[in-house]
Amino acid sequence: MTAIEGIVEHGDRRGRLLGFPTANLTLADEAIADGVWGALVRTKPGKWAAAAVSVGRRRTFYGDNGPRLLEAHLLDFNEDLYGREIRVELLVRLRPQQAFTDVQSLTDQLHHDVRQARAWAASNYPGLVSAEAEPAAGDPVTGKMSYA
Repeated sequence: MTAIEGIVEHGDRRGRLLGFPTANLTLADEAIADGVWGALVRTKPGKWAAAAVSVGRRRTFYGDNGPRLLEAHLLDFNEDLYGREIRVELLVRLRPQQAFTDVQSLTDQLHHDVRQARAWAASNYPGLVSAEAEPAAGDPVTGKMSYA
């Protein structure tokens, strides 16, 4: 298990626009493997959420030159996390990072990744997720981070 702690930062809001809002942490540790992970996220003492987490440089948009980020899409979660310290425990690597030729291909893969993370969490942490929920976009007007 790899654990990362940090303060949630504002990002490009691209995840929210695609229907997958994320809690973003800048990563300096190159030892953490890029990829998509099933994870647990501590949002405050004693409160955990399951998540699909991407670690990498967002090559679809930035090639190899983007900043290295951890982007956590929390499942069945609806709270504002900006400026809060969270702990992310990467527990199972679902796939390596990859660049996509277009946004639709990326979005299709994100839906698959979230379903896979949800199935993993339902098997290992059944109290943290509902079995069938789909991601919901955040509110584009208020900017509130919204997860489902």
